[in-house]
Amino acid sequence: MAKFVGALPTDLVMQFSKLEGVTQQMFEDMTQAGAEVVLQNVRSRIPDGLRDAITEKNIVITKPYTTPSDGGVNTQIMIVDYFYNRYGIKTPAPLVANMYEYGSSSREKYPRKRFFRACFNRKQIETAMLEVQEKYLNGELPK
Repeated sequence: MAKFVGALPTDLVMQFSKLEGVTQQMFEDMTQAGAEVVLQNVRSRIPDGLRDAITEKNIVITKPYTTPSDGGVNTQIMIVDYFYNRYGIKTPAPLVANMYEYGSSSREKYPRKRFFRACFNRKQIETAMLEVQEKYLNGELPK
């Protein structure tokens, strides 16, 4: 009768034990890196009509958070706050950005000019997240 005894290499076991305590931080850092990529894309792709209204202070990244329903780690990119339009009226920046993204009910007056969705380039985001993951796997753990 044959018998098999499997054993993991000790260096692999040590690496897993080091990562055990920092996995949540690794996931948060990974989503943060992906959000930074999207933030750079949003800042570079804002339409000319919005460039004066939506400034650096209007586009923010949230802190990483865990959703209670599924335990997923998320980081949001939001357009927030108000700005004063050319008539001096205080206008919500998210409303104007939404109008640019989706247009209005009368498409002739305000056609949609998609800029936000195009900023989510999957390959760029995955590359940034994998770079952070590699840092953790190579032993460059945060203090």
